Amino acid sequence: MKLGHTTPILRIFDLAKAKEFYVDFLGFTIDWEHRFGENFPVYLQVSRDDCVLHLSEHHGDTTPGSRVIIAISGIEDFHRELNERGYRYLKPAIEDTEWGSRVMTLTDPFGNRLTFSQSKE
Repeated sequence: MKLGHTTPILRIFDLAKAKEFYVDFLGFTIDWEHRFGENFPVYLQVSRDDCVLHLSEHHGDTTPGSRVIIAISGIEDFHRELNERGYRYLKPAIEDTEWGSRVMTLTDPFGNRLTFSQSKE
């Protein structure tokens, strides 16, 4: 038996704000968007490297305020990249944990937390 990749679904409320955060700030790419019709909520996939996230405006898909841990290598480079973008709503910092990781936790405009985690080893 082998488990595959996990694709978390994060609740969003505003597509423009989601794009500003996930695409313009974090550097993700929109892979696809779906709506059942005009004036319907959007469901989309964003990705960067091997990290894939689904973002949904649909009420029943998930709960706002979720948290995702994303493995990363080169956390210092990513931290520098984000700070150079000058996103006005968030100034991320790297923290060293007691369990041997370096983490950077970002909160999106919808209360979801993304913790980028790099092992110190």
